[in-house]
This record gives sequence, structure tokens and C-alpha cells, in this order.
Amino acid sequence: MSEVFTYVLVLVLYMCALVLIGVLSSRRLKGIEDFYIGGRKVGPWVTALSFVAAYFSSVVIVGGGGFGYLYGMSTIWIGAINVLVGCTLCWIILGPRIRKFTKKLGTMTIPDFLGASYGSRNVSIFSSIVISVFLVVYNVSILKGMGHIFEILIGLPYLYGVVISAIVILFYVSIGGYLAVVWTGFFQAWVMIFGLLLLTAVSVFRVGGLTQVHLSLQAIDPGLVMTPGVWGWAGLVSFALIVSFGVWGMPQLVVRFYSIKSVDVLRVGTLIVTLGGCIALLPYFTGAISRLLVPNLSNPDLAIPTLTKLVLSPLGGAIFLSAVVAAGMSTFSSVLIIASSSVVRDFMQKGLRRDLSPADAMRYNRIVSILVGVVSLLIALRPPALILVLCAFSWAAIASTTLWPLFFALYGKRRSGSVCMTSMILGCATALLWMAWGNPYGIHGFIPGVIVGAIPFFLFQLPSSTRSRQ
Repeated sequence: MSEVFTYVLVLVLYMCALVLIGVLSSRRLKGIEDFYIGGRKVGPWVTALSFVAAYFSSVVIVGGGGFGYLYGMSTIWIGAINVLVGCTLCWIILGPRIRKFTKKLGTMTIPDFLGASYGSRNVSIFSSIVISVFLVVYNVSILKGMGHIFEILIGLPYLYGVVISAIVILFYVSIGGYLAVVWTGFFQAWVMIFGLLLLTAVSVFRVGGLTQVHLSLQAIDPGLVMTPGVWGWAGLVSFALIVSFGVWGMPQLVVRFYSIKSVDVLRVGTLIVTLGGCIALLPYFTGAISRLLVPNLSNPDLAIPTLTKLVLSPLGGAIFLSAVVAAGMSTFSSVLIIASSSVVRDFMQKGLRRDLSPADAMRYNRIVSILVGVVSLLIALRPPALILVLCAFSWAAIASTTLWPLFFALYGKRRSGSVCMTSMILGCATALLWMAWGNPYGIHGFIPGVIVGAIPFFLFQLPSSTRSRQ
């Protein structure tokens, strides 16, 4: 059996499994709430592991490996903060309240919840526009990661790899909705975990053990084994915050709390998501190892795919290929659901006040999912930047818009639509302008974006909240 045939066989079997999950999920769709959030009846294991799969996608596996290749072992701190802030604290602080309040208000999306909480149609419209636009950018980073994997491991042109990935995802999302997303995510999380553990173990063995990894990297540049190392504190800390604290405002992840069965099972889910999230450390670590085994790469995003082909057998490489495709597909499918719901439910139905029957809403969601996927695909054919650069750009814009409004909707005593709108506009504009100026002082635009976005709430909402408690 040839190497390419092994890759293709494993991948075809894997994608057939995803399509089957999509078909089976479509039979369980009984209404629009099932399409958006699985009818609020998804268990803790499926919710938690689909959260992990959507969070640590091909962006982290391929893009994180690229950053590990460039900056060394200090990037492992990004994965560690991802687990603590992006997984554990997010589930403890946001999870229970989001589940409780969204059920009480009958809301099914982030813009829907914000609009209802602040009593403002403009809040819903503005947040839905920002989410829809910048999730397309995020989708590009995901497709880019999958395209590189196909390109290096199978020899399939980047173009074909991107197209194949997009077609399979668009199929199972459009027919199966959120249930297809979480169940494929649950399945994909296990593939990701096994694939990353396999690649990491074999790579360490090939170098000669952990001690040799450390000594060899130190011989190249001591900064590759120190913190903050060659990256510097500004870049390391700001990037770690955006992909950790930024999760709190990312709708494709927060929506998991809408769909879980009850507040009571969140404790179990928190433990599962913490343990599963620990795989986030591996891509950065393995990326640093690839500096030793595949030196002088012109494109750091190719570090993990090239390392995989070097150290794994065809069967092992095929399994890891499936892991990366799994990661990317899980996140891409989650993003499609959020983007389509933002356009149909939040912009058309809530914002423009279009009266749509459940059947019409379902049909429009499927159409919009396909359109968003096609636009993302077209941009991904000629992606403008490194994978994690694209990811950080989109996360900064979305999180700077939604993070504080979401937090104060859950914990604030008084909610003002004008304060919320001011926060969203200032936060998003600041992040975009800062990034347009090239992230001065090495600080990513997410940091000034969330700082400026917090000011309206701390000036006008906290004093009112304080008075109301006195």
C-alpha cells in the first residue's frame, strides 16, 4: 500500500464518518432551536469536548506549531493560559450564568442575548455585523491550516485541500445544524488528542529525549528555551491574553453554554474541558522541536506538516492528518452556525424585523451557511498572512466588541443600551486602528481594544450598580 493511498484511505473513511453524523443529526432536528443550540439538551461530555475541538482547531495545531518554531519553548505559556483562562475560568465564571439567563430570556445567539439584555435593537444589529464579518476572516485561517496539511502530507495542491475541506463541512453543517457540529466536534476531539500525543511522543524520541530537546534548542539560541525568550514580554503576554481571555467573547465557543442540559452538569463539563484542554500545550512544544528536525523552513506554518511527514509512518501521518482536519472542521462548522444565525436571526429577524416561519428560518440559515463558507473559501485561496496572525486579528475585533457587554449583561445590576453600544464601537474601533498601525510596542490590538471597551461600563454602569446595592 503506497503512502499517498494510506493517507487518502484514512481521510476518506474519516470524512464519511462526519457525513454520516451530519445525516443522523439532521433526523433529530425538530425546530429552529435544535438547529441553533441543539434544543438545550446536550450532555457535558459532548459539550466540553466539542468546546475543546472548536477552541484548539487547525489554527492552534498548525499555527501554534509555527509560533513554536519561531519563538521556542516560551510559547508553551500560551497553551497553559489557554487551559486556565480560556477553559477552566471561562466555564466557572460565564457558563452557569449564560445557561441560566439565556434560557430565561429565550435567546439563542450572542447578539440575540445582548439585544434582549440591554433592550436595544442596535446592539443586536451591530454585534451581529461584527461577528459575521470577522468570523469569515477566522474561517480563512482555519482553511489555510487544513490546506497546508493536505499540501505537505499528500502532495495535494493547496487549492484542492482547501476546497475538499470546505465542501465536506458545508454539507454536514447545512443539513445537521448545531447537533451535527457538537457531535462531530466530540468525535473530532478524540482524534485530535490521540494525533497530538502521537506526534509529540515520536518527535521527542527522534530528538533523543526532553533533555536533548532543551540542550539542542539552547545551542541554536538561548532565547528559544527562556521566557519570554526571543519573542519578548509584550508579544507573548498580549497574544496569550487574546487567545485565552478573548474566548470569553467568542460566540462559537460561548454558545456551548446555551446548549448544555442544565447548570448542574457544568461542574462535570468544567473538569472534562480542563483535562481535554491540556492538549493546547502540545502544538507549541512540538513546533519548537520541529526547529531541530526541519530547520530553515521559509514558512513557519509548514513546521508541523513537515515534521509529521518526517517522523511518522504513513499510517501515523494519516491519523495526524485526520486530527488536523478534525480540528479545523470542528471550528469551521461552529463558526458557520454562528455566522448564519447572526445574519438570519439577529440581523434579518430581530434587526430588520422580518417575520420568518421556522421552516423559512431554517432554509435561510442553510443558505447563509453555504454563502459564508464560499466567501471564506475564496479568500483562503490567497490568504493574506500567517495563520495565527489572521486568527488574532479576527479574535481581537470580535472579543473587543462583545466581551464586556456579555460580562456586564451577566453580572451588572443596571443595563444601558447606549453604554453597551458605546463600548462595542470604541472597543472594536480601537482594536482595528491599533492593528492597522502595526501593533505599536509589540502589544496586540486586543489589549487596547478591551481596555477602551471597558471604560464606558466602568464610568457609567459600575457607579449605578454600586448605588443599587446600597
